Amino acid sequence: EQREAAMAARSPEALRCPITVIMGHVDTGKTKLLDKIRRTSVQEGEVGGITQQIGATYFPPSVLLQQTERLRETAELNVAVEGLLVIDTPGHESFTNLRNRGSTLCDVAILVIDLMHGLEQQTIESLNMLRRKKAPFVVALNKVDRCYGWKVCPDAPIRDALAEQDENTRGEFDDRTARAILQLNEQGLNAALYWENESPEDTISLVPTSAHSGEGVQDLIWNVVNMAQTDLVEKIMKVDIVQCTTLEVKVMEGIGTTVDVVLVNGELKVGDTIVLSSMDGPIVTQIRALLTPPPNRELRIKTDYIHHESIRGAIGLKIAAPGLEKAVAGSPVFVVGPEDEEEDIMDEMRVDFADIMKHVSRDSTGVTVHASTLGALEALLQFLREETQPPIPVATVNIGPVHRRDVIRANLANERGQPEFATILAFDTRVDADAQEMAAELNVRIFTADIIYHLLDAFTRFYGEIEERRREEASRVAVWPCLVKILPQHVFNQRDPIVCGVEIMDGTLRVGTPLCVPSSSLDVGRVVSIQNNHKDVQRARKGQSVAIKISNESNPGVR
Repeated sequence: EQREAAMAARSPEALRCPITVIMGHVDTGKTKLLDKIRRTSVQEGEVGGITQQIGATYFPPSVLLQQTERLRETAELNVAVEGLLVIDTPGHESFTNLRNRGSTLCDVAILVIDLMHGLEQQTIESLNMLRRKKAPFVVALNKVDRCYGWKVCPDAPIRDALAEQDENTRGEFDDRTARAILQLNEQGLNAALYWENESPEDTISLVPTSAHSGEGVQDLIWNVVNMAQTDLVEKIMKVDIVQCTTLEVKVMEGIGTTVDVVLVNGELKVGDTIVLSSMDGPIVTQIRALLTPPPNRELRIKTDYIHHESIRGAIGLKIAAPGLEKAVAGSPVFVVGPEDEEEDIMDEMRVDFADIMKHVSRDSTGVTVHASTLGALEALLQFLREETQPPIPVATVNIGPVHRRDVIRANLANERGQPEFATILAFDTRVDADAQEMAAELNVRIFTADIIYHLLDAFTRFYGEIEERRREEASRVAVWPCLVKILPQHVFNQRDPIVCGVEIMDGTLRVGTPLCVPSSSLDVGRVVSIQNNHKDVQRARKGQSVAIKISNESNPGVR
């Protein structure tokens, strides 16, 4: 009833900040583009400027107007939203973290495509994720400044910058843009440069940008704001229900364990009873402090956090409360209201968490996986199971740092004779010094990386080494069936080692194959080398005639 009343009270006149995540392949310039968006008009210490919040950057309406000033000379933009909230950590892990009861809290995504390379693997993954969640997005065609002979026009609208380019540079830009559009068409999407897009309902807008020199960045901001307040009014109307998700769990000096959260809607107050998820079940605790950093984003002093008695969304903030040590980053935060039963909220949290963990299925044998957040864990598991060939089985998952107990559990694979699974893949999370020491003692491998691809590459190399070692060991004992006929006129040495010519009648003869005479069960010896046309080879197939050397150390008198 409370929910229905709150939804009925919404108004298109009161719009919150749209929440934006930047996604794309490694090295497309996501972080650099985010930095450029942040820095475009940051005035040192200016009141009302861009605010670096916990886990997000807030752009008030005045800054959005200032950043799009030159573009607004030709394109109209009235900012009806309360600003723009851009999540600091680029990547689809952040998108996955912004969840609420199965839907995403991300309003608009910016999908970064490298103009020089077109669609790459992670771009396609991000694209598929956005389509599954039905999240609207714009494409930033980044690195336009890499076109040959590009004349830099710092922070200019992209059409002004393109007008300054030579014919050859413009021609290269057109060709590369057409290729990117074709690749998006192949993925089942219509796409067009945003100023040529006559049908934004079913055609993706492309915004050419340079994260290096700033061309097109204000076009990107204009597109995100415009999309939010024209197509997403229903979604971004303010609602008096707490929608909040944890981004990170951190320990801070003098404060203790805190959680970084994004509060999308509703209000949090000091003293509120909140419920969070942990791997061991719901955590019920009371908010002790609500903290945001000072407006001057350059200040990094921990004691300078501003304390609030209450705070409304959309905003990134830090919650300090007892018992947050095991809170799971990426899970929602529920508030126990005056008319709510604590046990009901806990049950709802259990159901919500069980629903999330349903996708985190485990195999009976496999590697151990650790990630910093729930979103990072899901992204890694999806990659290991769906994007790698063959899939990598996962036996144990955890969120947070790697401890000694995790190493002890991973070592069970060594005891079962599966050294490849005595492995911990730690994605974007730290490893305790004690755990490192114990891993070295027990021969448990810990791979760490903050990019999924790097983690996979390290594990694949290790797995390949083990497989190669096994093949070598197996080749000494493995027997491939074959039938060979000795060529009497080509017997060069009758005693150990026997050297003779043979014809392969059936099967494949390999180095290491033991030979016998079936009719008398006579052990002739083991093939130690094969020559074909005076060249050493490892195998000979049916129909070939080759020279072989046979060694029989146990019975050297055989002839």
